[in-house]
Amino acid sequence: MTRTPQPPLLFLDVDGPLIPFGTTSRPHPTYETGPGAPGTGANPLLTRVNPQHGPRLAALPCELVWATTWVEDANAWIAPRIGLPPLPVVHWPEPSDADGREDQDERDGLHWKTRALVARAAGRPFVWVDDEITDTDRAWVAVHHPGPALLHRVDPRWGLADRDYTAVGAWLRGVAVAGDA
Repeated sequence: MTRTPQPPLLFLDVDGPLIPFGTTSRPHPTYETGPGAPGTGANPLLTRVNPQHGPRLAALPCELVWATTWVEDANAWIAPRIGLPPLPVVHWPEPSDADGREDQDERDGLHWKTRALVARAAGRPFVWVDDEITDTDRAWVAVHHPGPALLHRVDPRWGLADRDYTAVGAWLRGVAVAGDA
């Protein structure tokens, strides 16, 4: 029996990549999703979520996973707005589980998500799409993750854009080709 390798993971943040924020010279675009769209009253920033992200994300050759502080709320409020099914969610470790590493990581400039995402990937290739990724995170992942990884920083003023989909898609296709070799 031939084992089919698992596809790469794509860890996706919400604030910044899907909900643009920050200073721009023009207002952020907003999108109508119909009267039954979940969460709009509770969070008016949800109108900034472009529904076209759903089909574009679904077309990528990977397994999508929410990597956001929205945790399960991403499935309740974001996924339906962009036409995605419920996705797996990264559940972040409690600060008490960090054994003091969290303070040292912060002093060293390591993002608080980095260790948890590498642990969740468990050696699988992965892309992390976030607006807070730094070179410190990239260097740490290069040393501590045995598989390929792309840490892709999105400009939070604009959110995911064509150039981001191009870069992530090319990397994912490259990993798939390398895995077939």
